[in-house]
Amino acid sequence: MEMAEVLVVQGKENKMKVILVNGSPHKEGCTYTALSEVAKTLSKEGIETEIFWIGNEAISGCIACRQCAKIGKCVIDDIVNEFREMAKDADGFIFGTPVHYAAASGNMTSFMDRLFYSELGGNANEMFYLKPAACVMSARRAGTTATYDQMNKYFGLHEMPIVSARYWNMVHGAKPEDVYEDKEGLFNMRLLARNMAFFLKCKQAGLQNGVELPEREASVFTNFVR
Repeated sequence: MEMAEVLVVQGKENKMKVILVNGSPHKEGCTYTALSEVAKTLSKEGIETEIFWIGNEAISGCIACRQCAKIGKCVIDDIVNEFREMAKDADGFIFGTPVHYAAASGNMTSFMDRLFYSELGGNANEMFYLKPAACVMSARRAGTTATYDQMNKYFGLHEMPIVSARYWNMVHGAKPEDVYEDKEGLFNMRLLARNMAFFLKCKQAGLQNGVELPEREASVFTNFVR
């Protein structure tokens, strides 16, 4: 089994960084091909990028132990915690996944569940707070829009501005060569990258010119059973 691997693509200014997560069991398959198109365009816009492969070894799902609230990371010390350390220095994120049964891959779902849950439990959402995010889906034919809805829910729960393209962020094909033939899909990968770069530059300019972050107050948690 191959371990997780990181591909680094240097931008022109190296001031802001976007991490692109490859949630496919195939290191350089269709999902990687789509993310690479995004990464190349971000690089042209002066944004540093890293493509982070979650690997193809089994990733445990969340066991709801809530130990993350005590130790500041997931109690299962694996690829999720490795990514957490990288994510602290990132300015934005793009999460890519193949579509399996009209949903993200099983490993990617476990990865996302534990990553985002441990962030809420561990340190009050400091890692993702107001950092823009987007998802990219790769499918042979269908199931992409259901996966798009699934992936965006993570971002909405963590106060992350969701960056979009002109169409849903998807490519089609059974192999990388097919993705290169999906001209509209690749167009949207480039458009997504430019929109991400624009948002990051606007955020940076605003902070540098005295625009303050929103006022924050303590979270309130309720349930539907009294």
